[in-house]
Amino acid sequence: MKICSVVGARPQFVKAFPVAEALGAHERVLVHTGQHYDRKLSDVFFEELPIPEPDVNLGVGSGTHAEQTAAMIEELDTVVTRESPDVMLVYGDTNSTLAGALVAAKRDVQLAHVEAGLRSDNRAMPEEINRVLTDHCSDLLFAPSERAVETLAGEGITDGVHEVGDVTCDALLAVRERARERSRVLDRLGQEDGEYILATVHRAANTENEDRLAAIVAGLADAPLPVVLPAHPRTTAALKAAEDIGAIPDSLQLVDPVGYLDFVRLLDGAERVATDSGGVQKEAFYLDTPCVTMREETEWVETVEAGWNVLVGADADAISRNLDRRFAVSTKPQPYGDGDAAERIVRTLERTVGTAPVEDAVRG
Repeated sequence: MKICSVVGARPQFVKAFPVAEALGAHERVLVHTGQHYDRKLSDVFFEELPIPEPDVNLGVGSGTHAEQTAAMIEELDTVVTRESPDVMLVYGDTNSTLAGALVAAKRDVQLAHVEAGLRSDNRAMPEEINRVLTDHCSDLLFAPSERAVETLAGEGITDGVHEVGDVTCDALLAVRERARERSRVLDRLGQEDGEYILATVHRAANTENEDRLAAIVAGLADAPLPVVLPAHPRTTAALKAAEDIGAIPDSLQLVDPVGYLDFVRLLDGAERVATDSGGVQKEAFYLDTPCVTMREETEWVETVEAGWNVLVGADADAISRNLDRRFAVSTKPQPYGDGDAAERIVRTLERTVGTAPVEDAVRG
């Protein structure tokens, strides 16, 4: 069985490494689209995680959604022609995901989607369009939760659906202790466990809307603890360009993007996190870090229902209030599995695409 895995953005690098390990001796071609081309957003993950260097780097870089996706499709089609994989494995909801899906759907290649069935129900989000289209193209749909399976069934998708859990959980279980042992990021930033709030802001809906960005900065500035904000390049540019924001308050510590181990350590040590990232919401959930989500909706609904996550949008008062209030959470459920998602994915691929010894087969 020959697998062509497509990655292009930080969350996909994280999701890919437990699957790459579980694939073992199977023939693999790892394609990096270059969607994230800053070293601190891409190359550093291949250095820190047990994931092989990409076999192919398309170097697509930035552009409009149409330009970026079209360039990826053209280059990925060439890769498929040359490599003749049995399966195209795509992750999440980026333009890289959609490009891989469309290429596989038009070629004699089975398409497998990791993180299938997630919905924010906001079609204004480019990621939502990518999720829906990819799911409806896929032959194998690896859903992280029972709700995701139900969502797919509601859209008429039942064949090839497997509830496997979330590979991000696999990744965090593998690196949490390593991050605690190796990372010195708290020392570098002058922070102590439980004495700061971590923040991330990167979505275009927030960084390209000056009113929303100003409200987010105001809410973070009013936090009861110092705020550490590793700034995505888009965020840094937006902060410099926004006339209504003015000087960044001293309580908001802007730092360069950090590597994965440093980020896990920051998230693990934070009193809570404020973010507009889908991936960070669930990473916080796994690390028992309360989360304040600066969006109006989430694809990770279970984290909100469990009381570990709250949606506040870009409302300065709601942000500051929820950064100060006590999160009263009970015993945490495990809606996304217990860390064996990658093994389940590979066993399912072996049963449906390749072959596997009977004793190795597990229920997908």
